[in-house]
Amino acid sequence: MVLHPKAKVRVAGQEVTFCCKASGTPVPKKYYWYHNGTLLEKKVHRYGSRLVLRGLAPEQAGTYHCKASTEAGAIKSVPAQLTVLAQGQQSCKPEPEPSLVELPSECPQDAAGSRYYNVGRCPPAPCAGSPADQSGCGADSGRCCGVRRMEMREIPCAGSLLPVKVVAECGCGPCAQPRILVQGRVTAADTGEPLRFGQIFLGGRKVGFTGYKGSFTIEVPPDTQRLVVRFVDRQQRFVDAIKVLPFNRRGGAVYQEVKMLRKKEPVDLDSSRSNAILLGEASGREPVGELVLPAGAFLRPSGEVFKGTVKASVTFLDPRDMAMASAASSDLSFTDTEGEIVPLRTYGMFAVDFREGETGAALQTGPVEVRMDAGQVQMPEHLQKMKLWSLNPETGLWEDEGFLRPSGGSRGKREERTFLVGNLEIRERRLFNLDVPEDRRCFVKVRAYSNEKFNPYEQLEGVVISLINLEPQPGYPANPRAWGRFDSVVTGPNGACLPAFCDSQRPDAYSAYVTATLGGEELEAVASSPKLNPNAIGVSQPYLGKLGYRRLDHDDPNLKKTAFQINVAKPDPNNVDETNGPIYPYRSLEECEEAPVSANHLRFYRVEVDKYEYNVVPFKESDLTSWTGDYLSWWPNPQEFRACFIKVQIEGPQEYMVRSRNVGGSHPRTRGQLYGLRDTRSVRDMLLESTSGACVEFKCSGMLFDQSLVDRTLVSIIPQGSCRRTAINSLLREYLNRHPPVAENNHTAAFTMLAPVDPLGHNYGIYTVTDQNPRLAKEIAIGRCFDGTSDGFSREMKADAGTAVTFTCQERPAGRESFFQRLLTAPAEA
Repeated sequence: MVLHPKAKVRVAGQEVTFCCKASGTPVPKKYYWYHNGTLLEKKVHRYGSRLVLRGLAPEQAGTYHCKASTEAGAIKSVPAQLTVLAQGQQSCKPEPEPSLVELPSECPQDAAGSRYYNVGRCPPAPCAGSPADQSGCGADSGRCCGVRRMEMREIPCAGSLLPVKVVAECGCGPCAQPRILVQGRVTAADTGEPLRFGQIFLGGRKVGFTGYKGSFTIEVPPDTQRLVVRFVDRQQRFVDAIKVLPFNRRGGAVYQEVKMLRKKEPVDLDSSRSNAILLGEASGREPVGELVLPAGAFLRPSGEVFKGTVKASVTFLDPRDMAMASAASSDLSFTDTEGEIVPLRTYGMFAVDFREGETGAALQTGPVEVRMDAGQVQMPEHLQKMKLWSLNPETGLWEDEGFLRPSGGSRGKREERTFLVGNLEIRERRLFNLDVPEDRRCFVKVRAYSNEKFNPYEQLEGVVISLINLEPQPGYPANPRAWGRFDSVVTGPNGACLPAFCDSQRPDAYSAYVTATLGGEELEAVASSPKLNPNAIGVSQPYLGKLGYRRLDHDDPNLKKTAFQINVAKPDPNNVDETNGPIYPYRSLEECEEAPVSANHLRFYRVEVDKYEYNVVPFKESDLTSWTGDYLSWWPNPQEFRACFIKVQIEGPQEYMVRSRNVGGSHPRTRGQLYGLRDTRSVRDMLLESTSGACVEFKCSGMLFDQSLVDRTLVSIIPQGSCRRTAINSLLREYLNRHPPVAENNHTAAFTMLAPVDPLGHNYGIYTVTDQNPRLAKEIAIGRCFDGTSDGFSREMKADAGTAVTFTCQERPAGRESFFQRLLTAPAEA
């Protein structure tokens, strides 16, 4: 499906047009349209690939999708939502929805004991199209609900007034068009070696190369529903990696670690003899099967039988090896006869590469035999459904090559056993798969939070949640025998729903291993030991006990805390305790996606100890649609994010909080006005006694949102407690003196500068990174700052490397409240 119908909003009486288009061989010409899953009569609506509805009535609201079919198969589009408004009904209410931000700790609590303040938000919903838009096939011309007016408020905090901008009115305006990006790194699954200058393909089109360190950035084409990317090693050391990468449809960049499978060393085969190559014999395990190549099977592309020595490389990805799950290609899906994309459960994948021994020219094969050991199939019902599949590198979908049928056989001196046997011809370099379609499917609800308070209004968007389906050992649910498939979904404003295999008879028939990452940072799962806490995990008893929730470090505290495992127990519709999530039947995806935050769900959270951020103009970095064009916006450009950090060394016996206060310095519209605050606790240097370091974010100097004039941000760095400034980086001091105006530094308890416009680097103690993902830009800058280098990355603080300013602090810091009170009441030049 190359064109999917788009969501539309219309007023009753208007008309609407939906379009879809499929490609294939032969060219699809039959199209069928469905409303809420019911086929629309072709004679009544006279549709083809385009559906036109005139004189809309409220009952015509709902979902619409199309299906294209030929004798070769069928494919369905994704559904598009049609909203039909009554005459005079507003699609964008002027009253903003609630949206809470956390105020600094020195601000007084409200009557309910909360430091959260309602700044409001406008939901980025589409507005009703105008009559001029009614016949188009694309998305409506781009009118969405957004901020029409903001107001400045002042909140009393520690004897001063803290400014904050709140949404006063919403209205329809041009839709934001944020760029949608996928970034990441491609490395070898076995050694971590980067794929240097590898080719990147979208479909059959080459779009670029990986960098020297294996890094890549892909801009997602408009209207993409399924991003299929192929990574090719030009040196042919790795098997081509074909990945279906998740992305955030609301804009911004999602980070992905891509693993490639190293090709197995080729062996020499005599083409005039019958040959057998074992599949999955490594690590002392019984082979999963074998590839049998009869005499005369090798062919040149012309069809001529090749005679001579063949260099044969057959690389097998074994699902019994948990470490290999990340290296598997595609998302293990195929298109069924109804055109739906449905999942497979793998028993192993293999890639073949046959070449002439002397010239290295690629070879094909005539009919060859694939034999699978039936003893490796632990679920008897799978024996009758086992098929051989090949992967289409452009669609990322697996295509049926035929059933594997039972047949007797033996392996040399080994005992007689049953094999599942299938045949295929290898005409192109594809990946092949031993799979069964699996219809026991569910969805798992997962949410990610900015901290372990799990406040509903502090959910994170843009987090990649990954789920690997496991087949446990009988009686040993914590010790999986093999993995069966994997899926990744990006969290939206209401979390994520991940597909998973499940079973209603045996709760532990399938289990799931779940992880979460944000910009390359692993999020933490809720602890399962020493005692399960249903309120923290997010699932009530007794269903939690049935799921068998265990964090990775449940039995071994030395293991990471960044994953959990559950039994995917299909909910019993007759048991009220199991009808409120976190597992939902496969046909209840909409219920899963729209579930309220009070419903059962599983959780991850960011570990940010003693770190706080405050923006005068509120902005959620995980939701780029929340950006507002304002002179006081911390990030002036929603298409590109520039993160700036200064490294502070503190000589003192403990760790200290350090704040940056950022105000307008030179721009006439913002001079003296607050942009925001950043608090960071210093981190001890393990090699230096009584020394710690802090990497403190500040607002970069540069153009403001109107891109007309530069502002040099006035930045004040103030550590908590009885501290005095004892050193300033000489290169930084010299640079600031050469680029006036120079901020006064006559207060010895702080360091003040008009921030440099240039990205200076570690020699100055300033670390600047630009990226389309604000979280990733910060992570990279902090890693360099900890390391004290321009391109390094470290989680161990090296306090005396690449430092901008040094403070010496006494043993007993001042109270936090008095410190912040001094800070907020200090004059701007302090």
